[in-house]
Amino acid sequence: LAQQPPTSPEPAPPTFGVTVVEPGGFCGRIYEIAPPPPKKNLDDCDVKLPRFRELNPIGRIYTRALAVPPRNLNEGFPGVTGRFEWFAIEYTARFWVAAPGKYAFSLLSDDGSALYIDDRRVIDNDCMHPPQTETGAIHLAGGLHTMRVGYFQGPRFSVALLLLVKPPAARKWRIFDTRSFAPPANPADWKYSADEALNAGADPCAAP
Repeated sequence: LAQQPPTSPEPAPPTFGVTVVEPGGFCGRIYEIAPPPPKKNLDDCDVKLPRFRELNPIGRIYTRALAVPPRNLNEGFPGVTGRFEWFAIEYTARFWVAAPGKYAFSLLSDDGSALYIDDRRVIDNDCMHPPQTETGAIHLAGGLHTMRVGYFQGPRFSVALLLLVKPPAARKWRIFDTRSFAPPANPADWKYSADEALNAGADPCAAP
């Protein structure tokens, strides 16, 4: 049987939601979303990921990993202040692939989420739902790639967002941490072409 992705990380997840301003990390833009109008029988997919490009962000957070195991909403979502319900986050990052091949990804969320790599949707885990995991795979060439993870939190009572990866030939899932997908420190050692700004001390929210 195929190995199933874990529902919670082992060991404990790294610190999440702190200000980690580094070019290889995730930039998370926070958006306020409106709850749906009252409806007697609200369908789970009456609420889905918003069209982020049509919204204006109300804040930013930075992180190296999307590692929030299922938790009670009373604990809040790390890095998001002043909101417990009806918000969305769009995370963007650039990452470096040293070993080309087939990469499997696992995305657990409560509520909806989606994973895009190089503007191609790899995982669709949208709609309102309790903690739920979806997986997908993509062949990645060596070098620089872009990643985008959309997430939204609807009504109470729990939150979760956990992105795992299984690289080629790997037997176990692990948390996708941007530090593990950074280029060599010296651009002269880069096997594949890339923008040298990837190693500069720039704010990832300002990256193209």
